[in-house]
Amino acid sequence: MPAANKIRARLTLLAAVALLWLAAWWLLPQFLSLQMLAAHDDTVRTWCRQHTAVSLGILFAGYTTVTAASIPAAALMTMAAGWLFGFWSAFVVISFASTLGATGAFLISRSLLRDAMLARYGHQQQKLLRSVERNGAAVVLLLRLVPTIPFFLVNILLALSPIRLRTFWWASQLGMLPGTAVFVAAGASLPSLKTLETHGTTGVLTWQTATAFVALACLPVTIRLLLKKFRKQKTYDL
Repeated sequence: MPAANKIRARLTLLAAVALLWLAAWWLLPQFLSLQMLAAHDDTVRTWCRQHTAVSLGILFAGYTTVTAASIPAAALMTMAAGWLFGFWSAFVVISFASTLGATGAFLISRSLLRDAMLARYGHQQQKLLRSVERNGAAVVLLLRLVPTIPFFLVNILLALSPIRLRTFWWASQLGMLPGTAVFVAAGASLPSLKTLETHGTTGVLTWQTATAFVALACLPVTIRLLLKKFRKQKTYDL
């Protein structure tokens, strides 16, 4: 692609992302905010149950768009979805929407940022980049399993690496399943969205959800120890 066309394409993509951010800034507080849902929780929940296919389609499209635009609202949206639709429906929709949205964010970030970042810092990070390329799936899985790293930030960081899109897709789909399950289950256990509005994510910390979050945080460490043990055993066998 000629340089002029590449610059034009990037500017168009940047403008589209900026418009999504502006739309989210304007629409979310008025129509799709947690406060609005909490104020009309019975009405919203009844409508979603009466129009299940339509409401799940809206959830899928909205979640995909929000994550693709790297708008940091995934945790609250996931818990709200669990409350609205119950565990299994929300879990299936969110798991696929989050992967599709993450892939969109990955492609957008790679298109807008990667060349500039590599031109400036690539020569300093060649060893790290080769390591990510060689162990791409493991890196994605570990990053996805760490709940303290923001969802949108992982997408951007991975976009700067040489990891393949196909590897990013399936490893993200697999790696986000435990976190999605925990957040959806936390939302499904809420008696009302007013609890989430008033207390935030801490409002759902029963001992069961707290245990699930702790287990989720320990999962990457456990996997690394198991992999290390497996590699040592494999070496001894040889």
